[in-house]
Amino acid sequence: MSALTNYLSAGLLALGLLMKSPDLLRHRHDPYLRSICTVLGLAGLCFLLGAPPTVGAVNRISGVPNLAAPVTYVTITAYSAASQVLIVRWRGGPGVRRTTRRWMLAYACVVTGIVTMFVLGEAPVERRTDLDSYYASTPYIREMILLYLLGHLTAVSVTTVSALRWARRVRGWLRTGLVTLGLGTLCGAGYSGTKLVAMAARWSGRDWSALDRTVSPAAAGLGALVTVAGILLPLAGPRLTEWRRARLDYARLEPLERELDDILARRALRLPRPRWASPTTRLVWRQTSIHNALGYLDAYVDRELYEETLRTALRATGDPERAAAMAWATVITAAVRDAADAADPADPAGVRYAGPSGRFPGRAPEPAALGDIADALVTAPLGLHADPPLPANAARSHPA
Repeated sequence: MSALTNYLSAGLLALGLLMKSPDLLRHRHDPYLRSICTVLGLAGLCFLLGAPPTVGAVNRISGVPNLAAPVTYVTITAYSAASQVLIVRWRGGPGVRRTTRRWMLAYACVVTGIVTMFVLGEAPVERRTDLDSYYASTPYIREMILLYLLGHLTAVSVTTVSALRWARRVRGWLRTGLVTLGLGTLCGAGYSGTKLVAMAARWSGRDWSALDRTVSPAAAGLGALVTVAGILLPLAGPRLTEWRRARLDYARLEPLERELDDILARRALRLPRPRWASPTTRLVWRQTSIHNALGYLDAYVDRELYEETLRTALRATGDPERAAAMAWATVITAAVRDAADAADPADPAGVRYAGPSGRFPGRAPEPAALGDIADALVTAPLGLHADPPLPANAARSHPA
């Protein structure tokens, strides 16, 4: 894995942590949220410390050859522990605190062992990309490497089994996240697995250091990114679903807004269009504009025309909701035309038309019905855009 890939991966993880930071500040006592942010931060730090330029910088600044190795190993071990704690807290249950303490204590012992073995061992030759296979037979350094690799392999193996087993009992975005998390940790197992294979090859007199230099870092990078995606999916998934539904509803309401466009523009009823807004905000903006126009048209709607169209549509469709949408589309179309005629300079009286029964009851359709009304305006199966016949006892008032 190139240094650029390391730094890009670290940057993406840092971006994910930055996106979760406001939630952490608002809910700083939420242990689950703290675990997520810890995993994101440690995963990014692993990529940052594992980049060859960073390895060289740590060694050079400290003046200790290969000091970057135990620093990176401790970070990887902490990331492994944080992943285990996250899974435990994610699942919940009565033994969360006890299980969490056990994992943290176990990996604290691994960290202590890593530091102790590095202090006792000797690694005078700097190795930025293949230290594990190069020092596979060096006393104490060998044990240090084995400690962190076995700790990492244990963590990802347990996480994989737990996530996939749990995914069988849940549905929705949680299941998607768990499956993704399980696949990510399975890829992560390739990191420690290939390194252990390279070390075993060195013990038998073979040189498989290419596994250490290329395959292992690639497995770590892919595994960490997929794992973090699995962690974030259950959090971001519902919002993505909401945004998708809002985009569909926004597009669905476009014919109704277009029908009301003249009223909205002429009476300045449309709010300023939001820029760089979420789909949900844009949907609320369109719904608000439509309701403003319908509120203005309230005095122009015709109750008898609504009831007549409703009866006709109900006979044609047999669906009360669809029939009501067709009736609303008919009276809205007629009301738009009546409002335009009332404002026409050729009609100086500009008297409103409200039908024989006065104002239409209910004033405006329910918000949930707006999409069906927009659909009815598009299909217009009953000739909604044609001039509707006025009731015999209804007439517009014009000056003599």
